[in-house]
Amino acid sequence: MSDIDEAIDWLGKTVSCESCAHQALLDDGRCRPKHACIHDRYARRIGRFLNWNPALANDYLGHPHFEVRAIAAKFADVFRLPALLIDPEETVRWNAVLRLPYRYLLRLREDPHREVRIRVAARLLPSDLVTMMHDSDYYVRLVVARRIEPTLLPRLIDDPEVQVRVMLAQRIDESFLLRLASDRDPAVRLEAVRRLPVGLLALRRDEPHWRVRYEIASRIDIDLLGRFDEDPDPMVREVAASRRDGTGLDDTPKEGVR
Repeated sequence: MSDIDEAIDWLGKTVSCESCAHQALLDDGRCRPKHACIHDRYARRIGRFLNWNPALANDYLGHPHFEVRAIAAKFADVFRLPALLIDPEETVRWNAVLRLPYRYLLRLREDPHREVRIRVAARLLPSDLVTMMHDSDYYVRLVVARRIEPTLLPRLIDDPEVQVRVMLAQRIDESFLLRLASDRDPAVRLEAVRRLPVGLLALRRDEPHWRVRYEIASRIDIDLLGRFDEDPDPMVREVAASRRDGTGLDDTPKEGVR
């Protein structure tokens, strides 16, 4: 018999209906062993019990098992939820803030758990993301870079994470593209070159990475293509030749740098 076929609590002990304070609910059909039970270790069974008996949720906000507290937060009275924002478990904090007014979400911008901060960054208004721009976690900063007002993006231009700088190259004002086109990582340079005005592409003809040179050769003024005729990469030479003779290419690389 598997655990799921048994009624076991979060400590691994067998659940006993005889000693349960909610035994009377059995007669009303508002709890059912191995299906809807507040003492069961399985979240679905806990959730089903509280869905059937939401008035009992307040009683379980201090339960020692975090799954119970987290699920109880979905049903408890809202005025009881602010206290859960300092709960030691991130799932509890998040479930609580989802039901609270927006101002409480602001308090979790410095939550100790990255997953909470990522979710907060994804839900905040762009104007409230400034304090998260230099978060210690790269993915939080990436979400911020994707959502914050473009005028604030230059503050992230020296971010140590490549993915963050790639996002900048996709959204930042054109006046910063030439700087990003000189980034130390070719993935960032590629995104910058894709948006760089044609008149500035000649400044990047000495680009070391073939994929970025390919992008330059595919967009640069046709009178400046001569430099790519003897490029060390055959695809760069081919795109230059195809543009000059007007044939074009059907196999243009669409993916990022490799």
